[in-house]
Amino acid sequence: MRRATGMALVVLVAAACWLHLTAGSRPTCEVGHQRSGCRIHAGLCVCGIGCRSEYQYHDKEECINAIKGQRRNQCGETPCQHGGACSQTTMEPGYKCRCEGTGFYGPRCQYECPSPGALAAGRAYPHECILI
Repeated sequence: MRRATGMALVVLVAAACWLHLTAGSRPTCEVGHQRSGCRIHAGLCVCGIGCRSEYQYHDKEECINAIKGQRRNQCGETPCQHGGACSQTTMEPGYKCRCEGTGFYGPRCQYECPSPGALAAGRAYPHECILI
């Protein structure tokens, strides 16, 4: 009986150590923010599953091109509408539109700013539409 108890204790300690060691390697992401892809770690491309913010590249080729400084220019395709300014980023989708002063808002400056009393109750006024 002692031998079985001792073996159970060894298994329990080993499982606790494994959980402790792997807890730091598994990122916790918000719901819907996990993806498979690649990231740059110590100058090399590492592919796996993790948070979108960490695994920024779709595949190893895109990751290698980023290391070489050859990432595709997302702003070259002019994704921002209505005169919005495009800035390339490392986060999906690879660009950010700045819509301030255009009279439009949204990820691609595609929505016309509402008039100040036209918002439904409880909806916030888009910050891109505020004129100072």
